[in-house]
Amino acid sequence: MSTPLTLDVVIDVVCPWCYLGKRRLDAALETLPDFETSVRYRPFQLDPTIPPEGKERRAYMIEKFGDPGRVAEAHARLEEAAAGSGIAFAFERIEVSPNTLDAHRLIHWAQEDDLGDEMVDRLFALYFEEGADIGDREVLIKAAEDVGLDPDFIGRNLDDGTDREAIQQAIAYAGQLGITGVPCTIIAGKYAISGAQPSAVMADAIRQVSDELARAAGG
Repeated sequence: MSTPLTLDVVIDVVCPWCYLGKRRLDAALETLPDFETSVRYRPFQLDPTIPPEGKERRAYMIEKFGDPGRVAEAHARLEEAAAGSGIAFAFERIEVSPNTLDAHRLIHWAQEDDLGDEMVDRLFALYFEEGADIGDREVLIKAAEDVGLDPDFIGRNLDDGTDREAIQQAIAYAGQLGITGVPCTIIAGKYAISGAQPSAVMADAIRQVSDELARAAGG
């Protein structure tokens, strides 16, 4: 019997490596059917300075990378890395680089209803495959409805500022832990794995931590 493990996965939903990392973690967990795990998504913002209305994507990426050629190279590396993952990156469809604070609020509410995994998947697909503006209120409400949340409840919470400060504090806490890049998966509250590691690496780490905890508990 394995020791139940909590996986805190720190992500930003505009991080393509986080999308790939989630797919790889999902695949790793599928190879561990006898392991009891609990996955909790934690918020991070790659760029909290983006205004609520977002920024024009192409200009923002050139500002960030300095050269359209470097942007294309980065996208090509991601597409190559994601081959076989089932992700159909469509970077050319993205028109807005959004502020993701409200998207993280939405994930928080979804997790309260045990729909966090579905919500994270939906937001990633909306942004990277459909080119949707996931900083837009109506897009978020529809995404919530897509996974089974009450759209009226979500709309009210978005408008009322519910949990905005709590999510900002959680993002700040990730920085206090020394997390400067995502994805970062924290196993059992103390073992951190950075980056979109291959599924086999993730599965092996989960097994090792589980065995270590079992030994420590005398199991």
